[in-house]
Amino acid sequence: MIKVILDTNFLMIPYQFGLDIFSEIKRICDFKYELCIVDKTMDELDKITQEQKGKNVMAAKMAVGFIAGMNIKILKTKTEGSADDAIVELAEKGKTVIATQDGELRDRIRQKGAVLIGMRQKKHLFIDKSYNL
Repeated sequence: MIKVILDTNFLMIPYQFGLDIFSEIKRICDFKYELCIVDKTMDELDKITQEQKGKNVMAAKMAVGFIAGMNIKILKTKTEGSADDAIVELAEKGKTVIATQDGELRDRIRQKGAVLIGMRQKKHLFIDKSYNL
């Protein structure tokens, strides 16, 4: 089973753009998958709800609700750095798809040869078809 790892900003898409990322992932993934996040993503969402204001807080709270409601698996990591560092480390191990809108993270993931999911035109998701799963 392939792990689809959602990063923090990706989880905030439903609130920010009104896009159902879960039905879109189901539409574009023609393989068995498991939705996951890294433990540091929870830390980032908590930090957003505590330190920011406005729509980012609402988007982060909605994301936390999705994690619980959609039974998204939380992967424990040993990486000392950020959530992005942990995601890149998992991407190196293979059998993962990374869902992100973060340009810097996308570049790092591409260098590792991992598969990406992104948003196009704020209306739908796409999967990098150069993948080998």
